[in-house]
Amino acid sequence: MTKYKYGILVLFLLCLCSYSFVSAKENTKVLKNKIIYIDPGHGGADPGALYKKIEEQEINLKIAQKLKQKLETMGSTVYLTRYGDYDLSVPYAINRKRSDLSRRANIINRSLCHMYVSIHLNAETSSSWHGAEAYYDDINPENKKIAQIMQEEFKKSLSSNRTYKETSTMYLHKRITRPGLLVEVGFLSNPNDRYLLMQDTYQDKVATTIMDGMIRYFSKKP
Repeated sequence: MTKYKYGILVLFLLCLCSYSFVSAKENTKVLKNKIIYIDPGHGGADPGALYKKIEEQEINLKIAQKLKQKLETMGSTVYLTRYGDYDLSVPYAINRKRSDLSRRANIINRSLCHMYVSIHLNAETSSSWHGAEAYYDDINPENKKIAQIMQEEFKKSLSSNRTYKETSTMYLHKRITRPGLLVEVGFLSNPNDRYLLMQDTYQDKVATTIMDGMIRYFSKKP
């Protein structure tokens, strides 16, 4: 009788493991044929946050490239707003920064992408601030859901205790009507965050975490 119960328990556990594996495998399929736009923040004349010779724009681009590669293996069509160290401003623009941001917003909107993510690094005068966080604008009703899910992934995988936040002051994101968000994946002003963000393995982890957030969002979407 004991052997019979043991056999039933083993069979149940095998079925449970098999179900979990299949479910995880099926969830990754939600990214197939999705159009994703990745915006590596800053570039060119605008390096973003700085610490000595470390430039935000360079780390943003590296994470974006890793994310692009991961999403493409899942069957997504992925575009970047920039593929190198340059901005998108038009020649002789009076306000180069605003020109750059306007063009980014326009190409993302015209793409009719299923989601966009703008990748940035944070910086503060105090070195104690740390952790990744998600920002959203309520211009699209899906943005809050995406930000909440992404922040949960940041907490689980990147040990971030920060919270997702609504903002309507960012020039770029209040002009993008496609679903998406801005992520600040760490503080360049924090020694520990800075060290991690410079590591190729951690950049890869950040990219994986963002992709996991996308998988969760599209898995829940009707």
